[in-house]
Amino acid sequence: MKQLLLKLSIAALALTSLTTQANDCPDILKFMKRKLNSQEMVNMCDAYKGQTLLIVNTASYCGFTKQFEGLEELYSTYKDQGFTVLGFPAHNFNQEDEDEGKIVEQCVLEYGVQFPMFEPLSVEGDDADPLFRRLADEAGKAPEWNFYKYLVDKKGNVVDYYSNWTSPTSSSLIKDLEAALAIQD
Repeated sequence: MKQLLLKLSIAALALTSLTTQANDCPDILKFMKRKLNSQEMVNMCDAYKGQTLLIVNTASYCGFTKQFEGLEELYSTYKDQGFTVLGFPAHNFNQEDEDEGKIVEQCVLEYGVQFPMFEPLSVEGDDADPLFRRLADEAGKAPEWNFYKYLVDKKGNVVDYYSNWTSPTSSSLIKDLEAALAIQD
């Protein structure tokens, strides 16, 4: 009987811990995503809760693909301050390779991307991925092209969005990023 009560107590504690963790996780991070060209799944909450994020829909064969350089520059400059860029290849505008291995080659070999890249997904319309639906709802704007950028603060709030025309190293984006990084928990 004591062992049964002990097991039930342990199970109740584990359930309470999971429930508390789920409640503490911002809605914007309540997703599992697969790493690009991998079978590894990432619990977005476990990996990125409490960080300032720039979430970007990317494409390997777009006129804005050179923005990978600016995104990597932002990531390397601010990553030690609790900032991460999250890249999501998107096929919506017919400028992304279907082969994830070729996407990796383009990102890593051509542009030196070190920030996390995830599985290709849809970013617009009825088949938009739930993450991008939530970003669009909170920002009031869905991506109209590749390299739309959504700045998310440490608490999971969308600070602002930036169109493909906004360089990742633009003064307005950097100003907003630095302000989001300065916010105390």
